[in-house]
Amino acid sequence: MAGAFAAAGGNPGGNQGGGNPVLRVPPASPAAAAAYFGASLAFHADVSDVASALAAGGDPGFLVVDTRSTASWDQGHIPGAVHLPTALIPEQAQALLDTSVPVVTYCWGPGCNGATRAALALAQLGFQVKEMLGGFEYWVREGFAYETWEGRERQAPDALTAPVDAGAVDCGC
Repeated sequence: MAGAFAAAGGNPGGNQGGGNPVLRVPPASPAAAAAYFGASLAFHADVSDVASALAAGGDPGFLVVDTRSTASWDQGHIPGAVHLPTALIPEQAQALLDTSVPVVTYCWGPGCNGATRAALALAQLGFQVKEMLGGFEYWVREGFAYETWEGRERQAPDALTAPVDAGAVDCGC
């Protein structure tokens, strides 16, 4: 049977992937994967975790910073966030933020690296910083409240991004 598998293009002697695009480059060792994914969690937070920490009441231990323009901020932002556009970080961060309090940056969404640029600028100034994956787009898509220049709003959760069951505490991941 192994010979037939090998003749059909399989690789019975190992899991190197052959023509399989997923395994063409083999997965990292478990130790390397643990180091990489552990480091990733040190640099990133997701929308649900940020929302959960903010909703718990009291001091969440971090400050959320919206790094977009004033027009974008007015269009909608996370309640309680500090507005600090990326371009203004070098001049204003020290006056608006405390270096002893970790910062979570966000921008528009996964297609925008503004929060990454802001996180870099803040780190270079001595701030502990994480980037919120998904940005404002996923905050809204997951059904969390946001503020606009007209007041507070909320949209129903998008079934592709969050549980739509009103009783769901979290996504289970």
